[in-house]
Amino acid sequence: MYLPPHFKEIDGAEIASVIGAAPLACIVAQTAEGLVANHIPVFAAPDGALVGHVALANDMHRLIAAGQQVLAVFRGEDGYVSPNFYPSKPEHHRHVPTWNYQVVHVYGAITFQHDERTKRAAVGLLTRDHERRLNGRDGWRMADAPADYLAQMLENIVAFRISVRRVLAKSKLSQNREARDYRGVIEGLQRTGGDALAGRMARRLADEG
Repeated sequence: MYLPPHFKEIDGAEIASVIGAAPLACIVAQTAEGLVANHIPVFAAPDGALVGHVALANDMHRLIAAGQQVLAVFRGEDGYVSPNFYPSKPEHHRHVPTWNYQVVHVYGAITFQHDERTKRAAVGLLTRDHERRLNGRDGWRMADAPADYLAQMLENIVAFRISVRRVLAKSKLSQNREARDYRGVIEGLQRTGGDALAGRMARRLADEG
């Protein structure tokens, strides 16, 4: 990933926030059949590893060797930035369109697990986190499903764990612009439906201020 110093994200809390808000990882690996990519929701375990599961029918767990390095890509908020957003544009017109975004690349060794205990834990971790966010105390629990049905579902998945070795993160959020143009981008995004991205930029501005 092209990573100019002024766009390099080193704030661990911000990186965790991007992953937490966009947990559908694109997991990329080199295999005997060439590059493969799968889009899979994952959970960041307390020890820092990424945990998830795939369908038993998905050849991912057959094509990727145990312990092989994979790349998990997390894409955060993004949006088009028009030169018209910059208050300085009428003064010199030295602006061109660009794209603001946040992305996290996680590199690590993947292993697959087929035992029921690990698969149950992988599903439990992922669903508990999202159910709490969505439904609070009324969130769905694995125990809500009939035992025989849940056992059948678990038979048809494979759990995996990615032991993280390296993380590269990028926040391209107009940090290279002067203050008035930075604020102009926030206002422009808010006017054009980019509230989430504008919120990320506004929070960064507040943290730095």
